[in-house]
Amino acid sequence: MRTPRTPRTATTAVLAVTALALALGGCSGSGGRSSEDSGSGSPGGGQGVTTPRLKIAMVTHSGEGDTFWDIVQSGAKQAAAKDNVDFLYSANKEGQQQAQLIQAAIDQKVDGLVVTLAKPEAVRDVVEKAVAAGIPVVTINSGADSSKALGALGHIGQDEGVAGRAVGDELTKEGRKKALCVIHEQGNVSLEQRCAGVKETFKGSVENLNVDGTNTPASASSIEARLQSSPDIDTVVTLGAPMAAAAVQAKGDAKSSAEIDTFDLNAAVVKQFKAHQIGFAVDQQPYLQGYLAVDELWLNKTNGDVIGGGRPVLTGPAIVTGKDVPTLEKYTARGTR
Repeated sequence: MRTPRTPRTATTAVLAVTALALALGGCSGSGGRSSEDSGSGSPGGGQGVTTPRLKIAMVTHSGEGDTFWDIVQSGAKQAAAKDNVDFLYSANKEGQQQAQLIQAAIDQKVDGLVVTLAKPEAVRDVVEKAVAAGIPVVTINSGADSSKALGALGHIGQDEGVAGRAVGDELTKEGRKKALCVIHEQGNVSLEQRCAGVKETFKGSVENLNVDGTNTPASASSIEARLQSSPDIDTVVTLGAPMAAAAVQAKGDAKSSAEIDTFDLNAAVVKQFKAHQIGFAVDQQPYLQGYLAVDELWLNKTNGDVIGGGRPVLTGPAIVTGKDVPTLEKYTARGTR
């Protein structure tokens, strides 16, 4: 995997994640040897702890039928099994409904809360309410800029600006001239930051296209229409693995020669690599986001720990290509990448 350069703070955070993973893997009190040794299909397993049972809720802005969030949940559930945690999950793409789900978790008197901040203003009040009630909060995936202000212990995820700039650098290196950046959820600050990052470093031009991510056929039609009206577009950048399939279809229908690149990774993207339908993908390791979020809340409740000293802990970005398929196939098959 080709990993783009990141600022010193990002490197420090990644090292912190690595150190934590090594510490947890080698400490029998937090789970013993990895499940690779014990024979299970997921990393980070082993025997469970003997600490009191905790209840931790995760409330995200997306999740229904989304392979990305399936992987996040897989990591969270693995950590929950290890940490003797009752794990509760809910999701809603609408900010107001997500806030209501967070309130429901507060009402259940959970011991910890994991939330995404795709639309931070919509959930600000209720997240602050959870913190005021003494419920430790960890934010993941989106809203790193708002996490500390809301009182969260920390943020675990990818710096979207860094990721976008990495894509811009990659496109420039490939000699691309005009990119279409497809935003599949309007108002999602993380997606907007990705496209902005691409624009920041790409030496060519970037045009944003808003589509309805809940309607794949309509999204494909919108991308196809744009490719037909602007045949000089030589790259389509999608911001989620499911949208990559829509872009591949649109490219074929438009008879375009544009390269399809995408943020995020799943088993379908790996197959598209093998079929030479996608150039590269940006992996932010969603399994790690779910796993570390639950683990951080458990560590905080049982040992007063705060991963990364409260600073964002980065799980990406890493640029992956068809050359990485042999390794990725094994992990995507078990739902951990």
